[in-house]
Amino acid sequence: MPTCQNCHNKWSWKETIKKTTTLNPTMTCPYCGEKQFQTQKSKGKIAMLTPIVLLPLLIQIFFDVPGVILFSLFPILFILVIVLYPFFVDLSSEEKYIGEH
Repeated sequence: MPTCQNCHNKWSWKETIKKTTTLNPTMTCPYCGEKQFQTQKSKGKIAMLTPIVLLPLLIQIFFDVPGVILFSLFPILFILVIVLYPFFVDLSSEEKYIGEH
């Protein structure tokens, strides 16, 4: 779970989902009120997690699996990604972009 870089409190799963599912890149810590930003490394890890939802399409290419099974895998994998998502979120007190040091 992400930890605020200012007050060092760990965010809950629910708080993390709530704060990261907005279009605003700034997230306010629910404990101290300071602005937090998702790190670029964290965004990269999550980008690698997201394609898991499309895994049934890859399975279909290589194996002859009934459509019912494939369609039932989509929601299961989607839920798995949502459950795991907050564990990959890291926070920073500063907004940094790719290439910045």
